[in-house]
Amino acid sequence: MYDLIIIGGGPAGVAAGVYAARKKIKALVIAENFGGQSVVSAGIENWIGAKSLSGFDFARNLEEHLRAQEDLEIMDGDRVVRIEKNGDHFIATTAQGKNLETKTIFVGSGSRRRTLGVPGEKEFNGKGVAYCATCDAPIFKNKVVAVVGGGNAGLESVRDLIPYASKIFLLNRSAELKGDPITQEKIRASEKVQIILNATTKEIYGQNSVTGIKYADAKSGEIKDLLVSGVFVEIGSMPNTDFLQGLVELNPFGEMVVDHKTQSSSLTGIWGAGDVTDVIYKQNNISAGDAIKAVLNINDYLHKKK
Repeated sequence: MYDLIIIGGGPAGVAAGVYAARKKIKALVIAENFGGQSVVSAGIENWIGAKSLSGFDFARNLEEHLRAQEDLEIMDGDRVVRIEKNGDHFIATTAQGKNLETKTIFVGSGSRRRTLGVPGEKEFNGKGVAYCATCDAPIFKNKVVAVVGGGNAGLESVRDLIPYASKIFLLNRSAELKGDPITQEKIRASEKVQIILNATTKEIYGQNSVTGIKYADAKSGEIKDLLVSGVFVEIGSMPNTDFLQGLVELNPFGEMVVDHKTQSSSLTGIWGAGDVTDVIYKQNNISAGDAIKAVLNINDYLHKKK
């Protein structure tokens, strides 16, 4: 019987593991891999305490910090696929068929980006294809880029890119942008931004890195080219909450609803932090901080139960 099972190997899961070890909580970290979504980033420049580091180094640093903790169990290469309430504790089942009992659970399983599913997207991921302008905008200083997506995520990405990129093409599938009208006004006011409506992305291409994007004009059917050095895919994300269905409250987007003072879920004994939750800002630093907040609250909860 564990006091705490921690799910996830990104900033939230690792921060939870480090603090659980420091509080001498009998804990197990289950991580399919380490680093979270940032592992594909060519350069991370907003992780506090590090001027710049690659996604690979970021993941390695997280794993090394976690493994340096004493009396902390780590199960990597596996993932939780089901959680069941069993009296006053929980049973977590993994993809490899392990059934693990615990008094409390911390969920830091993150989210996965919605992808375009077009040729070149996967091949150039981290080589010009990006999914977070807040993270990667400075890398594209004085370069021409395209943003795919006309919702709030796409508009906010354009806004984040304006101080850096020399030219920004915003590609939207429909005839109208769906994002916030005020943000629309702000990006339309910039001479750097060109909005292309009725544009369906068909291919991202290049050699060692992205050099262009092809899209279809929905009205004419014509395939057109844009020469760009970067493509930001901003069509939303999907939280990894499949194993929480019917167990805790999820919002309409599938995100875990938490109390942002304590990070506790709607079910006593389960906490969460990071992109898997309904936190407004999806950032590595925030994920780590919220995870620490959660573990401190879990520690208080366990002491009260004793």
